[in-house]
Amino acid sequence: MRPSLLGTAALLLLIAAGWLTLTRAQADPAPVDPLQFSPVSWEAPPNPGYTGAFAANSRLAGLSTIPLDGAVGPEHIALGPDGYVYAAVAGGSVLRMRPDGSGREIWAQTGGRVLGFEFDREGRMIAADAMRGLVAIAAEAPHHVSVLLERMPDGEPIRFPDAVTIAPDGSIYFTDASRRFSPREHGGPFEASMLDFLEHQPTGRVLVYRPGSGVEVVADGLSFANGILMSQDGKSVFVAESGNYRVWRIDVNARGLDLRHGSSAQARVLLANLPGFPDNLMRGMDGRIWLGLAKPRTASADATASRPFLRKLALRLPRFLWPVPPAYGHVLAFDDLQDPGGAYPDTTGVLETADRLYIQSVHAEGIGWLPKARARLP
Repeated sequence: MRPSLLGTAALLLLIAAGWLTLTRAQADPAPVDPLQFSPVSWEAPPNPGYTGAFAANSRLAGLSTIPLDGAVGPEHIALGPDGYVYAAVAGGSVLRMRPDGSGREIWAQTGGRVLGFEFDREGRMIAADAMRGLVAIAAEAPHHVSVLLERMPDGEPIRFPDAVTIAPDGSIYFTDASRRFSPREHGGPFEASMLDFLEHQPTGRVLVYRPGSGVEVVADGLSFANGILMSQDGKSVFVAESGNYRVWRIDVNARGLDLRHGSSAQARVLLANLPGFPDNLMRGMDGRIWLGLAKPRTASADATASRPFLRKLALRLPRFLWPVPPAYGHVLAFDDLQDPGGAYPDTTGVLETADRLYIQSVHAEGIGWLPKARARLP
């Protein structure tokens, strides 16, 4: 079936399902007031699919797994100053373990949901907690959690802290994925992100927090501002814009940019029209920058881009009928490793060490890994 027919069929199914569930609001309530849900029309670029530089491969298939004994969603994994592996999971826990997975312990508990973190020069973990704000976790036991920032100077809440990177001067750059939907108010990070994708209002932003000096807006107008990473020279940040399938490079000295107007002298699109939703950005070795694509694009989702009414109708569907793309493992390092079978789901990023690649996921029940030799990196 041609993509256009697939899109049309999907639209018809969506309309039918929507009308059938319009009267089910009491049994299966919408996660947000439909009257306050305002999807906008946008033009999705033609999906290149898994062709060319992204031609399908199975280099990510057959991962080994480090079990987490009930913990779920190692969304972000990083090496600490002590050489141990740290992983943020659902329920607010940050796990600590040896690189082989042994000696695992709950290192800290934020009471929220850490999505991204980085260690500062004092050894503290600076984390974007989707429920609590920008937080610092002390290096020394009992690893006290302190909230650095949860509101802007005008009192506006920072609704969706997502990812963190730290500049050489100690400034903390982080993403506020959506100013519309808060994980704390809308069922969690995944549910809030789906609402933002369906509405597609470009309210995501990049913020910078300077201890002792406050917070400023670096750039606004992003459709779900996700992963962020400081460049090696400290002069710019890379930012994943999930809703528009692209990655930006933004000058660290920029302030108040509106990226709805496109590229400028201080911000340009580095990767455009990706075949999936870009998520975490992490520094690898030998100059590599790793990017996870959490989900593949779908014809049905792109087909509704210019039809906001249909996306508003989708809000009334039971959550199990939401247009969630299928599982497909895909990480790339400006290199490309994929698992079309999606055995390890929702690949959000990669931690690269001297001998392994650890794969991150927002929903997996363990940490996936493979020997670097098998990944055949250049």
